[in-house]
Amino acid sequence: MDPLVIVGRIQKRLKQDLDLVSAAMLEGVDNYDKYKYLVGQAHAYSTILQEISNLLNEKEQNDEKGTVIDISKRDT
Repeated sequence: MDPLVIVGRIQKRLKQDLDLVSAAMLEGVDNYDKYKYLVGQAHAYSTILQEISNLLNEKEQNDEKGTVIDISKRDT
């Protein structure tokens, strides 16, 4: 199976789980500990999704056509 398909399925599942946590928070929780737990879950899902997105996108610094200038090279 193509690795990008696997990553896409993982992203889809994480987004679904984030939606479930968000819905639970909107419905309301009966104590502060549950609320803190749900906020922690939402933060974890969001962080993982962002890291996957960052890994899938090429970085500008690695792009030779980008606008990043290497100032460490000096002409002598």
